[in-house]
Amino acid sequence: MHTKSELLPLDNLKPGTKGVIDEIKKNGIDETDLMEMGLIAGTPIRLVKFAPFGDPLELEVRGYHLSIRRSEAKSILVNCSE
Repeated sequence: MHTKSELLPLDNLKPGTKGVIDEIKKNGIDETDLMEMGLIAGTPIRLVKFAPFGDPLELEVRGYHLSIRRSEAKSILVNCSE
């Protein structure tokens, strides 16, 4: 198991980085919406790319591509494998 010090917010990752979602912080976002999109603890995830102005982010999760806002990505903590 990884320690909390090894966790990174999803918006801090570089494109192409893979990891596993560890937790979703409650920072004024509706975590239920993220969970309905398949973003739950234990789910493998890959940051594909940022939009030209850095928002939104494109993710690969559960075999599909998903775009989320940077403000939402800041609340998703990821254990990185690369």
